[in-house]
Amino acid sequence: MAQDILPGTTDRRLAGLVTLLAENSTIVISGARIAREIGVSRSTVWRLVGRLRELGVKAKGRPATGYFLEQVPDILMPDMLKQRLKGGLFGKRIHHFFKTDSTNRVALELGHAGEPEGAVVLAEEQTAGRGRVGRAWVSDRAAGIYVTLLLRPKLAPVQAPLLTMMAGLSARTAIEAVTGLNVDLKWPNDLLIHGKKVGGILTEMHAEPSQIRFVIVGIGLNVNQEKFPGELSNAATSLRAESGKAQSRMELLVRLLREFEADYGKFLRDGVASVVARFESASSYAKGKRVRVSNGVESYTGTTAGLGPEGLLQVEREDGRLTTVIAGDVAEAR
Repeated sequence: MAQDILPGTTDRRLAGLVTLLAENSTIVISGARIAREIGVSRSTVWRLVGRLRELGVKAKGRPATGYFLEQVPDILMPDMLKQRLKGGLFGKRIHHFFKTDSTNRVALELGHAGEPEGAVVLAEEQTAGRGRVGRAWVSDRAAGIYVTLLLRPKLAPVQAPLLTMMAGLSARTAIEAVTGLNVDLKWPNDLLIHGKKVGGILTEMHAEPSQIRFVIVGIGLNVNQEKFPGELSNAATSLRAESGKAQSRMELLVRLLREFEADYGKFLRDGVASVVARFESASSYAKGKRVRVSNGVESYTGTTAGLGPEGLLQVEREDGRLTTVIAGDVAEAR
């Protein structure tokens, strides 16, 4: 079913070839053995190796002996992920693309088509990645993590935005565990290091007035980017830039999905308060931060005064009025 509506999904034979070469990274593997193990002809092996090279994977061939990888690519192949996530919510259905327009767009289609909870949509590169309020998200090939998770929680629609904050907490824990860097959270969906954006969350849902049908949580993380175009260079950063070394996207993604699953289970068991309290303690923006809020209707400055019971940001304006921010852009007022 899913395959029918997912043009561009990574060919399983291509995925099998990458996995086989990566698991035997120092060994030259004969074309005959590759053909046998992934179930194709020798000529198809040759074509698949060519396709890998087009995608930037450094696969070398030796006449009459076989193929090997010059270096193990940091590609988020489904087979490798499934092995690491065995038995977990996100280890069963993983849809991988070398290139797609937007993982959120694909996941929305899957949600409407009845795909079960726990489906993961992954891309090595996005051509139309999206952030909040229609902004573009720059998604360089194999440099970041571009992933969307499909959930079917038994929650009221008003509680869905808390999944954005929860995803931020999961990503923060994963990044700090894998890299040792300190991550700040800006309400409702940004991850920051030294005031620069290193990641963002985009949550979308399909719901009826009293019940969620499904929610998709898109997570974008800048992992190994070394530079950013134009004006983004002052606003964005990456884990590589901050840590001074390349980071494993596979290690980070596995940790992220495990943290998200644990946090999601806790949220469903313990309710809204657990997420709100954690976010308040993790975010420098939640209390006492002077901010400018713009919502398309007005723009005002004030000081953040914590989160309300549903996770909405409270801002005390300069005239003393307390305003609940339902939607809008929140930026530090310098």
